[in-house]
Amino acid sequence: RSQLQPLLPLLEDLPDGLHKTVPYLLSFLLGDPMKMAMVTIESRLPPALVLEQLSGNLAALLPRFSGLVDIIPKDTLLWKLKLLKSAAAYANSRLHAVTAEVLVLASGKDNMLPSGDEAQRLSSSLRNCKIRYFKDNGHTILLEAGINLLTVIKGTSKYRHSRRHDFIKDFLPPSISEFKQAQEGNGWFRFVSSPVMFSTLEDGKIVRGLAGIPNEGPVLLVGYHMLLGLELVPLVEEFLREKNVLVRGVAHPTMFTEEMQSLDFSFYDLMRVFGALPVTASNLFKLFATKSHVLLYP
Repeated sequence: RSQLQPLLPLLEDLPDGLHKTVPYLLSFLLGDPMKMAMVTIESRLPPALVLEQLSGNLAALLPRFSGLVDIIPKDTLLWKLKLLKSAAAYANSRLHAVTAEVLVLASGKDNMLPSGDEAQRLSSSLRNCKIRYFKDNGHTILLEAGINLLTVIKGTSKYRHSRRHDFIKDFLPPSISEFKQAQEGNGWFRFVSSPVMFSTLEDGKIVRGLAGIPNEGPVLLVGYHMLLGLELVPLVEEFLREKNVLVRGVAHPTMFTEEMQSLDFSFYDLMRVFGALPVTASNLFKLFATKSHVLLYP
């Protein structure tokens, strides 16, 4: 289903001398070299240092394309393409038999394959398929900055130990990179609102910070709907920063239904990554039994 499929027969008649240009031509289709070069660069670095590291990464990336000529000579490339065609035909004929859960990551700027259309086709052909669409990424989505496969797996509740997903037993705390990415995404809100946290000590004294909240749970925090939940993000961030405690937010069960899920990796997925779960009596009991800090909006 590739847009390049009509051009593939031309490879057979391509002179050997011109075969060396194929990797460079494909490099413009495989993905965004800028995003690939940004993977190892810390976004908070000074612009001059970011530019220096970016230029170095790009300079190191380009020679690798020439190495593809030695790794995949013309005969090998043609053989692989024919093998891929027959394998795709067989796989398509067996899609109806797949019963396992499938998570499809589709790119919006994939110049090699029609990822969006293929994702929809797989979704209609597979019994249990979930799609996450990344509109700003290319063909090499897993090599580009801003994409973490484990984050997507956790956000779609695909990580589990048994047949059914358990929001307590199967929960993996967010990593440092996930925490930093969430901070960057909500930086504008902190800049506009400048949130400040206060807590009350045992003697009734109000202090700035979270010193008045126990370090060990179980702890129940009650939110206030009049603020429309705007304090949720800075509250979770402050608990992680000051007390190294992840607040587990319990939300209405409808927020975890398929009807509420977006094809894009959305805020709802990020909530799951940071420990949100449906509010039920059993979930609350399990959270308190594990001495968790729980945030509830009644």
